[in-house]
Amino acid sequence: MKKLRLGAAGLGRAFALMSPAFRDPRIELVAAADPRTEALRKFRQDYGGRGYATVEELCADREVDVVYIATPHELHAEHARLAASAGKHLLVEKPMALTLEDCRSMIQAARKAGVALIVGHSHAFDAPILKTRELIQGGAYGALRMISALDFTDFVYRPRRPEELATGAVFNQAAHQVDIVRLLAGARVRSVRAFTGDFDAARPTEGAYSCLLGFDNGVFANAAYSGYGHFDSDEFMGWIGELGQKKDPKAYGLARKALRGAKSELDFKSARNYGGPKFKPAKSSAHEHFGLFVASCEKADLRPLPNGVMIYGDRERRLQRVKPPSLPRAEVIDELYGAVAKGRAPLHSGESAMATLEVCLAIRQSSRERRDVFL
Repeated sequence: MKKLRLGAAGLGRAFALMSPAFRDPRIELVAAADPRTEALRKFRQDYGGRGYATVEELCADREVDVVYIATPHELHAEHARLAASAGKHLLVEKPMALTLEDCRSMIQAARKAGVALIVGHSHAFDAPILKTRELIQGGAYGALRMISALDFTDFVYRPRRPEELATGAVFNQAAHQVDIVRLLAGARVRSVRAFTGDFDAARPTEGAYSCLLGFDNGVFANAAYSGYGHFDSDEFMGWIGELGQKKDPKAYGLARKALRGAKSELDFKSARNYGGPKFKPAKSSAHEHFGLFVASCEKADLRPLPNGVMIYGDRERRLQRVKPPSLPRAEVIDELYGAVAKGRAPLHSGESAMATLEVCLAIRQSSRERRDVFL
């Protein structure tokens, strides 16, 4: 079996969450780039790979087949074009970019270089979501009619760089929710009506949104998100957190409390990042998720859970189990390996990610202009 030699551009939180998937036997993590010396030191200890101070140096490494781009959102396009021009296949974190123009340039760069472009991780990769899609496409429960999505988290009170607060929940979180809804609907979004909320003057950002999406096949979806750290919708998921970890419902308000106690938000964030003195790797026992989803078909409601899909049919209520994950986010490696080693068209392609970004931009536009936006 051919191994894909991967280089990681950026060793922040995104890398920390994806890194368990790189233990997959089909992947060899051989190099990384990050300006933080402590992160590179830990990378060398953990993986024995080469460390670079810049993405340019990483892309010049001839032993790297794939570059995983986990740098800040605003740098994705620049780094993707750079890696593609060096002949590297691309795995790009969500959101793909911050503008449609940047998305187009990334797609064009990959096409010109003849390299694969996969965008993820997003929670549209999660195995229970993929199983829900399979059940919908199987047709046993009739046509899909409506999708309902809801997620309440403490997103706003996690330590952030100023640029992260500026992009807010729509870019950072709707990228997950919209990706899932689009995947399940199996059609193009035609109309968007949305509202966004900025509810805490001390944390100026879009911390919440609610939107109604209309698809060209007649399906419609409502999606709501709040990152203000009060109600926790993991209560609906059996107290399994977004990363598949068990949660203690008594540990209420920890993010807000920890942020209040930090002398410097940036130092606090850095200490918790990969290579920092307070870094703790995520531990999962179930599949990841992004809150409550219900896909309403003519003959059943389908609800993905951390251990499978609940089917609420005309005459039955049962759990369609999905086997536990072998590695967190193994589905990303499945798609990456399939595209690079076997030439399969990726489900989470650059074109698909650009369509998700178009919806995210329309959410902001609809709220700002107080009108429906037609795509």
